[in-house]
This record gives sequence, structure tokens and C-alpha cells, in this order.
Amino acid sequence: MCLIETTREFVSQVLENEPSTHDMSHIERVENTCMRIQEKEGGDLQVIRLAALLHDVGIVREHKEGGNHAEYSAEIAQEFLAGNGAEAELIDHVTSCILTHRFSRGMKAETIEAQILQDADRIDALGAVGIFRSLVSMGALRALKETIGTVKETSMNAYTEDPFDGFYDYMERKPFKIPERLNTKTAKDIAEQRLEIMRKYLEELKEETSGER
Repeated sequence: MCLIETTREFVSQVLENEPSTHDMSHIERVENTCMRIQEKEGGDLQVIRLAALLHDVGIVREHKEGGNHAEYSAEIAQEFLAGNGAEAELIDHVTSCILTHRFSRGMKAETIEAQILQDADRIDALGAVGIFRSLVSMGALRALKETIGTVKETSMNAYTEDPFDGFYDYMERKPFKIPERLNTKTAKDIAEQRLEIMRKYLEELKEETSGER
């Protein structure tokens, strides 16, 4: 089995019961978007795919302990890749991509591979999938707070008394600010198409709830 598929199998096992939207379907969408961007923007495809597969593998630890899942993911990736015979240069490149991927941390991606991972991860917060993920994530975060007491400080809008307020706050703070933080032209083109879907959805949602609030 090649390293890519060995990695996919490992990550799918780690995230098997992941309750939030950092699940295996997210991982594989990010991988596919990375490959789509790489076709036009270039970069080392192996590095990009490995980083995409491993970028959220530390989310389970974040749920339990708090902290930054990008750092946890990089640690896990380093150990996993080394244990599977990857060369040090490949490991360093993959882990550096993982460390800079998070939107909320605002870190600068220095290589084209890291830029592509950042872009693909951010694009998955847009469009119809982005709306779905935001709502599922809010529900999962509320449930984690009630069951094990974990509170994600970068997502406080998930805990508002009125979920609509939290959703509108999330939409204002994240999706519509993503394009200005994308690195590649290909990603920006994809983002604009997806944002149009979100604009239409918000217009309809506000119209349907205007008489209730």
C-alpha cells in the first residue's frame, strides 16, 4: 500500500467517531480541492495530499484537552510519517503545511504547498457544504460543552442562547472574510462561486425568520 493510502487508512481510524465537522468527509473534500488547485497552481502533489489527509488528525485531542489541533496534528503527522519510513525532508514539509492551515490563527503560509492547504481548508467553509458544516459544528460544540465541559474559545458564537444569533455572527466573522485571506487565484475563483450560494441562503433565511424575531 502506498504512503497516501496508508495515511488515509490511519486518519479514517483516528476520526472514525469524530462528532464535529473535522471528520473524514471534510478531510477528503480538502484533499480533492487541494488537487484541483494544484493542477493550476503547481506544487509537490505528494506533500499536498499528505498534509491534507493529516491536517486535522489532532482534533480528537483538542476536544479532550483544548489547545490547538494544528499543533497536535503536526506532532501526530511527524510520528506517523517517520514510523512509515518517510524521509525527514518530506516530514518537515508536510508538518510545516499543517502548522499554518488554521483560519483562526492567521498564520502565513510560506510555500505553495502550505498555501494550497490553507486555501482548500478555507474553501470547505463556503457554499452549501459550508452552511451545513457550520450548523453541524455549532450543534457538536454545544453538545461537547454539555457532556464533557469543553469550550472552544475561537467559536464562542456556537454557545449563544439563540442559535440564529450565533449563526449570523459566525457568517459575519468567517465566510465573507475568507476571500481576502486566500493565497491563490484558483482558490479565489472557487470561493466567489460558493459565496454567491451563501448570500442567497442568508437572504432567504432572514426573510423567513423576519416575522418571528
